[in-house]
Amino acid sequence: MKRIGIGGLAAAAFLACSSLAPAAEPPIKIGSFITLTGPAGFLGTPMKQVFEYEIADLNKAGGLLGRKIELIIYDDGGAVEKSTSFAKRLIEDDKVDLIIGGTLTPSALAAIPLVEKAEIPMITWAGALGIVEPAKKWVFKVSQTDRMAAEKVLSDLKARRLTKLALISENVGFGKSGRDQTVLLAPSYGIEIVADETYAPRDPDVTVQLTKIKNTAGVQAVFNWGFGQGPAIVTRNYRQIGVTVPLYHAHAVASKEFIKLAGDAANGVRLPASGILVADQLPVTDPQYPVVTTFKKIFESRAKTEISTYAGHGWDSLQIALSAIQRAGSTDKAKVRDEIEKTRGFIGTAGTFNMSPTDHMGLTPSAFHMVEIKNGDWSLIK
Repeated sequence: MKRIGIGGLAAAAFLACSSLAPAAEPPIKIGSFITLTGPAGFLGTPMKQVFEYEIADLNKAGGLLGRKIELIIYDDGGAVEKSTSFAKRLIEDDKVDLIIGGTLTPSALAAIPLVEKAEIPMITWAGALGIVEPAKKWVFKVSQTDRMAAEKVLSDLKARRLTKLALISENVGFGKSGRDQTVLLAPSYGIEIVADETYAPRDPDVTVQLTKIKNTAGVQAVFNWGFGQGPAIVTRNYRQIGVTVPLYHAHAVASKEFIKLAGDAANGVRLPASGILVADQLPVTDPQYPVVTTFKKIFESRAKTEISTYAGHGWDSLQIALSAIQRAGSTDKAKVRDEIEKTRGFIGTAGTFNMSPTDHMGLTPSAFHMVEIKNGDWSLIK
């Protein structure tokens, strides 16, 4: 798959491959609903930054297919009702050609019936397996699934000979889905779930649940499923009450903002993450190495903040969308949908994408790396 550019590095080369059209041509409209405010706002912000500078660079170089790209973004604040409303507005009022959005699992799931009915392609960043399994005709995703994260953590536990696991999970959306996948998969790894606690996304304290886990006989490790500020609260409470067994989190915490929120309590936490998080630690022979190191350097220079998995998801989704439009030679929704589905061999920040009619994500478990937080930074476990 032809890469459109990283921070505009290939914009001129890409322009040379595009067919110029009269200035009167209408813009290509890309719509997005992103979580920019609320407890999970730090997840969506880097995505928006990537969208803005990538599209600005491409427009400066002449656009795509000789047409400017118009970006329409709404902040859903993490509220399902807002994401549904904005998805409907993008389809009916803004009449966008394609939607990239759904930072959180509930937001993405709520929009699926709308885009399927309208027959408009949507690429989402949300993590739940149910978004793409079974495959929905018009829906694609670029983030690894909760099942893949569960597999990576369970594999690490098995390698460490830790067989008795306690779960603590958010009781909705991504947290619930991830918890369910872990319970389903654990027996095949020889791991027993000996405690299973939940909390609400906005709970300010989870010491009661963690104390129950601490007092459960035989617990050898704890695995938390959540996003936003919840995992940081879990991590701080975990250390405060003196739990000493290893603590794992899912890939939703793969942002330096989590480390800032959790403070020193984050040290020692393990999680599965995209290669972008440990770009400079990957072997130079890794196919992802030139992509993630270049993207990391440009993003941090332009955004004036450290890289996160979510910035990478923003870039991957935009690359896949724009390349599909280029190959389709138009914004015909059915043709663009077909080209997204034909994405093969695209090396992105989350891994190498190989989509198909039955796989609308196209990533394998190898897209994940196990990392540990040490001295407030990410460390690749080799």
